[in-house]
Amino acid sequence: MYLWGGRGTNARYLCKGDYDDGGQYCIGFGGASVDRRLGQELLKAISHLGVEASLKAIEELNAGDVAQRVALSSKLKQLEYEARKAFEQYDAVDARNRLAAEELERRWNEKLEEVEITTQRLSRLNGNRHSLSSEDEAQIRYMGERFGELWQSDRCPSELKKMIFRTVMEEIIVRTDADKKILQFTIHWKGGTHTQIEIERPRPATETATSMEALDIIRRMAVPSGDDQIASVLNRLGYSTGKEKRWNQIRVATARRNHSIPGQKRASPDPERISLSEAARLSGVSHHTIERLVEAGLLKREQAAPRAPWEIRRADLDREPVRSIIKRLLRTGKLVFQGDCAEGQSTFFYENQGDDNARHHE
Repeated sequence: MYLWGGRGTNARYLCKGDYDDGGQYCIGFGGASVDRRLGQELLKAISHLGVEASLKAIEELNAGDVAQRVALSSKLKQLEYEARKAFEQYDAVDARNRLAAEELERRWNEKLEEVEITTQRLSRLNGNRHSLSSEDEAQIRYMGERFGELWQSDRCPSELKKMIFRTVMEEIIVRTDADKKILQFTIHWKGGTHTQIEIERPRPATETATSMEALDIIRRMAVPSGDDQIASVLNRLGYSTGKEKRWNQIRVATARRNHSIPGQKRASPDPERISLSEAARLSGVSHHTIERLVEAGLLKREQAAPRAPWEIRRADLDREPVRSIIKRLLRTGKLVFQGDCAEGQSTFFYENQGDDNARHHE
């Protein structure tokens, strides 16, 4: 079984079977969910050892320092003794025997250098002594008790996790059920025990990818709509994510990032486009009037996607004949489309005069 996947991608486990000899792959599956489940099994097996390991670490820190100091102190005493002996031999030699005197002096100086080096090492060790305070010991105990949280933390490197796996596990055997929908794992632990678990086989990326229809809506709405608005539209249209979950702001943002679609979390107002309600407010008329103008084809409304908010261009409110129709409505209380009637004749369409007169006199 090989672990396949480049940097920044999810791991994938693959058994090649007899593929290299012209056959087929034996089994392959995504590694992310599998690694999480195997990590849970490992935590169940060794978490209770966390406190014991912490206490052992404290003991080894203290014991290691003591052992080194004892060894260096013993070595220093021996070197000091040898240095004294070398000096005594040098001091006793006949000065007229220059060759013997020079050799004995050299040996004495060598012992003095070894004494100096060992003394410095012992001094450094004493200066760096692991003196654990009660707070230090409490912290180490805490780390042992919260081993599971530390394992799940992003600060726990994958290399360390792999090393722990290899330390406690002998091998992992994987099979599939008859329908190839369930992965059956047998974990052989060091020491001879084993654990059997079943995991639903991770779905391939082709089955969990965002649909092209949903991506098309995201692209059309991404600017200037916000991710929250896009999520609302996708849910109203009945679209779900590739993993069959409801859309939300975070999932829309993830889809945009995965497909390099520019956008923003929240909608950024477009001064050139306004909603029908905003158009009614700016014009001083009712929402019903704006809808009548749209139905008559005098105002063009646009929609980025089905179920998305309708919008019109602000500039269209100032174009003829819309500008004149609204102006006349505000003056007379009557909604008259161009060509519907002449001056002094009955209008073809009547606006709710009470509503717009009320707006007119506000």
